[in-house]
Amino acid sequence: MAADPLETFTQLPLTIDPTSKSISSPLPHLSDPLTNLHNLQRSLLSLPAQIPPPPLPTNPKRSAQIQKMRDQGNASLRKSPTNPSEAIQLYTYGIEMALGRPGWEPSQLVREEASLLYANRAQAYMAGQMWPEGAADAECSVECKRAGNGKAWWRRGKCLVEMGRWRDAANWVREGLEVEGEKEGELVALWKDIERHEEEERRKEGR
Repeated sequence: MAADPLETFTQLPLTIDPTSKSISSPLPHLSDPLTNLHNLQRSLLSLPAQIPPPPLPTNPKRSAQIQKMRDQGNASLRKSPTNPSEAIQLYTYGIEMALGRPGWEPSQLVREEASLLYANRAQAYMAGQMWPEGAADAECSVECKRAGNGKAWWRRGKCLVEMGRWRDAANWVREGLEVEGEKEGELVALWKDIERHEEEERRKEGR
């Protein structure tokens, strides 16, 4: 049986000229590929304007606007906890701005911002008893940032419990505790509630 070429490493005799940076090899079958490579290199170097590298600094105005949307959403939710529609809209604006960052900006920054905003919007959905929406947003928050995000783990677990999805809630909270440990008091308390419910269900089945 022939070996899989994707699992076989073959070291080729290649040398690079320190001055011209051209690559050569004594193997005849590499002549044409190397010639094509050199031609491509010369073509790129002969372009009239070199493409600049992407800028590293992030746009401070976008960062400020995203934080502003989050702060305003928090303030709106505190002011009207039973009517979270405005807060949800503000968080949504912030999420769209965070996810709309240019591709060259650090992905970790996008994940951090989106994680906070999804967790905030999940809380707003929960205030309006919109449990499926809250569960979905809390999961998005965890996908952006798994560790150090105990509130999002708890919020999805709580939403699942409110929807009567106790088995899913148990699996989710168990995973959350494995990631966050016992330091998250709300998550531990929710796990105990789930355990009590499961114990009651077992007693009912045993009658």
